[in-house]
Amino acid sequence: MTSEDQRIRHPEKAKAAVGVSLPKPPWLRVRAPDGDLFRRTDAAIKNQRLVTVCEEAACPNIGECWSKSHATFMIMGEVCTRGCAFCNVATGRPDALDVFEPARVADAVAKLGLRHVVITSVDRDDLEDGGAQHFARTLLAIRRKSPQTSTEVLTPDFRMSSANALETVLSARPDVFNHNIETVPRLYQKVRPGARYFGSLFLLKRAKEMNPDVATKSGLMVGMGESTEEILQVLDDLRAADVDFVTIGQYLQPTPRHYPVHRYVPPEEFERLEKRARSKGFAMVSASPLTRSSYHAEEDFAQLKRARSQQPTIGAG
Repeated sequence: MTSEDQRIRHPEKAKAAVGVSLPKPPWLRVRAPDGDLFRRTDAAIKNQRLVTVCEEAACPNIGECWSKSHATFMIMGEVCTRGCAFCNVATGRPDALDVFEPARVADAVAKLGLRHVVITSVDRDDLEDGGAQHFARTLLAIRRKSPQTSTEVLTPDFRMSSANALETVLSARPDVFNHNIETVPRLYQKVRPGARYFGSLFLLKRAKEMNPDVATKSGLMVGMGESTEEILQVLDDLRAADVDFVTIGQYLQPTPRHYPVHRYVPPEEFERLEKRARSKGFAMVSASPLTRSSYHAEEDFAQLKRARSQQPTIGAG
């Protein structure tokens, strides 16, 4: 990275208009990070020189999650090759892969005694396989060091990658395969210009077809200008792709130059969305203003396993 790249975290947004941010409502207030377990988690991550999406994406739940020794590790560096309008992860030219990173992640998982771990990454369109082999190596390293730990991957769409990228990730047998749909198709060009809505749906559908035993998961943000009807259509599309678990959370604008928040969705509206989603046949639904893909991931995975054992075959709704 050049010195200029280091100074500008989001070069693609440098000329974007600065909008007026809506004041946050009281239901989005969170406690400041603190406590012994928070500091222990922070130390374990820093000692292994690891990156977390908790920090890079400015997640509002970092205090709660790290105080429970929960963290989502972000592999393959902290610089993304894409520049989504909603995301706070830095954009630019990434460094070469660190071949020792999988072992360091596994060491941190063991040191923290994690029972469930979420592994995500930046987009690496510069790599032929999009980083799929690095995902697989990380999962295998965790399994060798902590065989009782369940694993969840939150992957990119591998749209620019080799045809066997998804198969490579699934060959390492994650317990949960997650890929976020993020928003409704009408907003993709503005919100997620480097991705394709139906490409993401197809990735989720292929994951289930390749391994019917893997739990599939996806998430979307609301408050970006979408309608309720559009949200419900996305839920129908996800069920048609045989997705087991959906998360729905409030979009929060990272900086004034990012895509603006159009409205803050009240908690009671999330409750209605959760009921509608459950009625469509999802085995697990998490919907609230602070819900994120890996929020309460360990507890939700336990519930998901119970729900799937009671409904071994769930048709599209």
